[in-house]
Amino acid sequence: MWGILRAEGEKMRLNEIGEHNLIKRITRKAKNRNVLVGIGDDAAVIKTGKGKMVITVDTLVENDHFTLKWFTPKQVGMKAMEINTSDIGAMNAIPRYALVSLCLPKTTTLNFVDGLYKGIYSVADKYGIDIVGGNMTHGHEIVVDITMIGEAKGKIPLRSNARPGDYIISSGNLGASTAGLNLFLKKKSGFAAVKKKHVEPKAKLKKAYALAKYTNAMEDCSDGLASEVRNICAQSKCGAVIEWDKIPVSRETIKAAKAIGLESKNFALFGGEDFELIATVPKKHLSKVKGFVVGRITKEKKIYLKKNGKKEQLEKAGYDHFA
Repeated sequence: MWGILRAEGEKMRLNEIGEHNLIKRITRKAKNRNVLVGIGDDAAVIKTGKGKMVITVDTLVENDHFTLKWFTPKQVGMKAMEINTSDIGAMNAIPRYALVSLCLPKTTTLNFVDGLYKGIYSVADKYGIDIVGGNMTHGHEIVVDITMIGEAKGKIPLRSNARPGDYIISSGNLGASTAGLNLFLKKKSGFAAVKKKHVEPKAKLKKAYALAKYTNAMEDCSDGLASEVRNICAQSKCGAVIEWDKIPVSRETIKAAKAIGLESKNFALFGGEDFELIATVPKKHLSKVKGFVVGRITKEKKIYLKKNGKKEQLEKAGYDHFA
């Protein structure tokens, strides 16, 4: 397949191959032996003289990841920091430093920049993160790009560590952020708590640190349960069964989804930006973790959704930037 893609590279467009195939296409193995984990996890892991450094980067683009129609500048800054902090936490690491790069239209007001940094610094202060650099340039839309560096606490629960027989755990309810986004898009009034889940997502550091002790694999839920399970299975060379009836969704999210005529569990499966943790836990440790069991890891290298007693292969796999 990849030979065909390379031969037809000039003709193929990104929406034809998707984000994950694009990542595979551009990835090569690190040459430096101090790179313990490169592309393919929530963050890279670099061996240093005193331990392990964890590095991640995430980008927010105006009118894609946020819109000023319902985000305040402060909320944009908060979100940009929280989503990177979430990646660091999913690697069982402590966030330490961040570099902030901005692309701003020349018509951007100082009020926007002040509000943006009010949000950035509020999250930095909450987690003890220092802003140590960055870059600025101009463009047609606002882009906020943050690189975050953390310090590993100990065991790093990589995506590649899942084992057949592991239980799949969600650290909390899913689907609220996507429900909030759809409420905004459909201009539906009310449901303030659900909408807040979209504009003010939070990293779950305490949950991540508590889970990491007992998990084999773990990542944060940024692109939906289906996507995170797929990522873990791809890296661990295994499969999974997700149980529809066990997907955790709050009452508020269920009510919000019904109000706009959509299915809340589809938000949980395919939406993302809840930033709970999706982890695989051996049976012997299951009683020691808090969360919702949503399925099992299997030997067969396929992912199934079990619904109404029937298993069907899950083809769709969450949010894709180029789909």
